[in-house]
Amino acid sequence: MNASSPLKTTALAPDLAELLTIGEVSRLYGVTLRALRFYEQRGLLTPIRRGGARFYDGVQKVRLQMILKGKHLGFTLTEITDLLAAESPQQQAPSEFALDEKMVLSQLRHLEERRSDLDQAIAELRAVHQKLCGTAA
Repeated sequence: MNASSPLKTTALAPDLAELLTIGEVSRLYGVTLRALRFYEQRGLLTPIRRGGARFYDGVQKVRLQMILKGKHLGFTLTEITDLLAAESPQQQAPSEFALDEKMVLSQLRHLEERRSDLDQAIAELRAVHQKLCGTAA
């Protein structure tokens, strides 16, 4: 029985050599372990499970890049899920979202509203800061 264990390990070694652990993916992409587990729970990522360990192949790494790109563009995780699901089933790892003009314009409006709100908050805080500096001098 002990003689068969090394054979199993070496048989898996070529596959595992190309995979990254959850810790490696976390460090590589600057994402917390908790976030990776959350993305898995939401169905955005499906790492390979070996016992309790998670391994990420090229397809999952590209999906994670797409998730991070979607977040950067201001999309919610629900919207990102829909965008990933809308990809062609033949496409193993999409590298671009299939966005249409309506979606792009809607997201632009949303981001511009957020920017306006942020600009207003910054202006208010600067005014408070000026008052604080004026009274402190």
